[in-house]
Amino acid sequence: MTMSERKIIELETGWEFMQKGITKLKNILEGIPEQQFNSEEYIMLYTTIYNMCTQKPPQDYSQQLYDRYRDSFEEYITSMVLPALREKHDEFMLRELVKRWGNHKIMVRWLSRFFNYLDRYFIARRSLPALNEVGLMCFRDLVYQEIKNNVRDAVITLIDREREGEQIDRALLKNVLGIFVEIGMGNMDAYENDFESAMLDDTASYYSRKAASWILEDSCPDYMLKAEECLKREKERVSHYLHSSSEQKLLEKVQNELLSQYESQLLEKEHSGCHALLRDDKVDDLSRMYRLFCRIPKGLEPVAQIFKQHVTGEGTSLVKHAEDAASNKKAEKKDVVGAQEQAFVRKVIELHDKYLQYVNECFMNHSLFHKALKEAFEVFCNKGVAGSTSAELLATFCDNILKKGGSEKLSDEDIEDTLEKVVKLLAYISDKDLFAEFYRKKLARRLLFDKSANDDHERSILTKLKQQCGGQFTSKMEGMVTDLTLARENQTNFEEYLNDNPLAHPGIDLTVTVLTTGFWPSYKSFDLNLPAEMVCSFSYTAYYCNFLSSDKSILADSSSTSG
Repeated sequence: MTMSERKIIELETGWEFMQKGITKLKNILEGIPEQQFNSEEYIMLYTTIYNMCTQKPPQDYSQQLYDRYRDSFEEYITSMVLPALREKHDEFMLRELVKRWGNHKIMVRWLSRFFNYLDRYFIARRSLPALNEVGLMCFRDLVYQEIKNNVRDAVITLIDREREGEQIDRALLKNVLGIFVEIGMGNMDAYENDFESAMLDDTASYYSRKAASWILEDSCPDYMLKAEECLKREKERVSHYLHSSSEQKLLEKVQNELLSQYESQLLEKEHSGCHALLRDDKVDDLSRMYRLFCRIPKGLEPVAQIFKQHVTGEGTSLVKHAEDAASNKKAEKKDVVGAQEQAFVRKVIELHDKYLQYVNECFMNHSLFHKALKEAFEVFCNKGVAGSTSAELLATFCDNILKKGGSEKLSDEDIEDTLEKVVKLLAYISDKDLFAEFYRKKLARRLLFDKSANDDHERSILTKLKQQCGGQFTSKMEGMVTDLTLARENQTNFEEYLNDNPLAHPGIDLTVTVLTTGFWPSYKSFDLNLPAEMVCSFSYTAYYCNFLSSDKSILADSSSTSG
């Protein structure tokens, strides 16, 4: 049948037929017994709209049908939806809203199918809101705008009841808050302005009241446990029914009221604050303190400052005890005082181990606490003990570890570990060159008098010092060790030379060590009058010149001297 042959459907006639379908849909939504739409009914309703929109003007009723599509929603909302919502309150209102919103979306879906031809042609050409959008706008303008404040208040009341430990219907809240999101039709304005803003204000008020009470009643650890639990619960609240975009804003509100507002009072609580936690080695509480205050801007700075004060106090106390002990032992033997100095350095190492572990584990290796630890150790590591500088004490401590018969009896592994820790302490010494001088003198004695217990350890600490302080810092010390290595090789070669040249043998056992002047500490020179049989250096001189001429690669410095 062509369009000219098709029977014209007048507006009211066609609409009367459509109204029957719309009424059936409403009955289904209201729970009134009705058969579901079959395919034939659906096709008839769709075809009626199609025919009424494709008739020639003035019988093209597209605009009128578009308007009546909207009117159908408005009539249903006014007559059925709003009365049902107005007679309910609080949680019952929320349940009714969720039900009505679900029904409304079904109605939009079905009516937009019946009127689909409008969407495809009429609406597209006129740039009008789509059918689905018109349906949602009707609910927004007539229902949402009227009840949004009551809904918001009811939801916030339920959230506060849950905060007080009451069980609530989380699924209900999730569905209600989903309406705030969906009603925005693509943006979050409705959710943020009509619900979230008030919810955040209420959250701040709620936790402000709680914090004001807890700060007076609870110890610092107990308060932190409550704060951590609250933050955990609020995060769960987001996962259960709030929109994910609320999480950061919500947590910031809680953190501000529980932590930012009371940080000073909390950290400085007399018997349980940060000082007390450090004093009593409460590592779990310190870890919790870090986890909480790392969340807020500059929240860690006061904690790091207290940590620095505490470590400074501990170290200064060690220095004072060492000073007092040295004063009491002045009349005793020097080796007793030396043992006390060794013990002092060992205690400083143990102190550093302890609080470095705090920095790495409790404070998650945060740079602020590394800085605090460094500044604390710089304070007391540059104080002298019993007339000895820290540089001298560290050099003597190393000497005791590295020389034969030293007071520190350690395994090879423990020696390496201890040397590593000494080098870390050196980083806090302001006059590192003074340490280098003391260390070089003691190294010279170990090397020249064969007192070094292990060449590998000697080289190991030089490697560590080089990494810490640079190549220039260790160049002379490395030269000293190299001199002794070459001297041993030269001695072996010299003895072979004497075996090959019996006439050059001086008649006595002769050991010669060639040293590079620039590497070694300066010593006062003395003129020696040796007996004739001991004036035998010519035999070594002859060997050495011969050795130099045959192997130029190990040519000694022109300033070399014999010892």
